[in-house]
Amino acid sequence: MGEITLILQDAGCGDKLPAQELLTLVYEQLRRLAAARMAREAPGQTLQATALVHEAWLRLVRDENRTWENRAHFFSAASEAMHRIVIENARRKSRLKRGGGRQRVDISEINLAETTPDDKILMIDEGLEAFQAEYPKIAHLVVMKFFGGLTNEEAAETLGVTERTVGRQWAFAKAWLLNWIRESF
Repeated sequence: MGEITLILQDAGCGDKLPAQELLTLVYEQLRRLAAARMAREAPGQTLQATALVHEAWLRLVRDENRTWENRAHFFSAASEAMHRIVIENARRKSRLKRGGGRQRVDISEINLAETTPDDKILMIDEGLEAFQAEYPKIAHLVVMKFFGGLTNEEAAETLGVTERTVGRQWAFAKAWLLNWIRESF
């Protein structure tokens, strides 16, 4: 059993979660996941990978009574926290009081069909909610890969399935979401 799993299991047995010790062990992997996630964002993104890790960490350890079964469960929760943070940031940025995502453009270069990166994230989140209603287990995989930045190998390990299964489910989810976006917008 890994050191992370042992710390998490000790915390589940009534011991207080040794947050500093756990953070030391998982920080680099969380930072790598966040960096991979933020690399897919548009240039000029105000949310940085370090801030994403720190905010996710604060959310994960906020409830002292929360326990995780193992390393996989912890990183799954971290992916979900990062997902929520990215979505909240996109919603905040698109609100009218924050400018609604407006940008200065030359009027001769206007493309009315163009969407902002935040609009795309919100559109994907809407599609993911619809997908989750039908396929909750596969939707969890989408959150881990798209918002958590996990590779197929990491997602397979976290979910306890083969990489081939993850590949098939990921292909299915992408096709389903693409079809949903085409039909909805």
